[in-house]
Amino acid sequence: MEAANKGAQLGGGKSVGLNIELPFEQESNHYIDRDANLNFDNFFVRKTLFTKYSQGFVMMPGGFGTMDEFFETVTLIQTKTITQFPIVLFGKEYYKDLMETIEAMAKHGTISTEDMQLVLLTDDIDEAIQHIRTYITANYKIRPRKRLWWLLEKR
Repeated sequence: MEAANKGAQLGGGKSVGLNIELPFEQESNHYIDRDANLNFDNFFVRKTLFTKYSQGFVMMPGGFGTMDEFFETVTLIQTKTITQFPIVLFGKEYYKDLMETIEAMAKHGTISTEDMQLVLLTDDIDEAIQHIRTYITANYKIRPRKRLWWLLEKR
């Protein structure tokens, strides 16, 4: 998360932090805008806000929390609960075993072969950007989601 916040801040964008309060986790990173740092004690609410106010995910290597966010989001896309939402798994070596598991799911019929297309696995920044851009073309038209700012303004 820190790298994304740093990039947003250095690029002149809004750097928002949706942090979970855990007894063994570090503090919020210093690249989050002071007025846009939200802390949660509940994973469900945090994930709901992630999905509601995002227009896609680029997922870097991570642990159980990352996998939880990945599987919940891809399930929402698969069931058309959310639509036009690109997911990029960035790190071919890291996510190789996960993709093999997903391929096995398709082979065994627990997901459809079309579901394999819901995720892009890459190590190439330009390929990731192009994948996300396909969701912004006239064919897909990502609809702007409600802004998170209404929540921030209430603070």
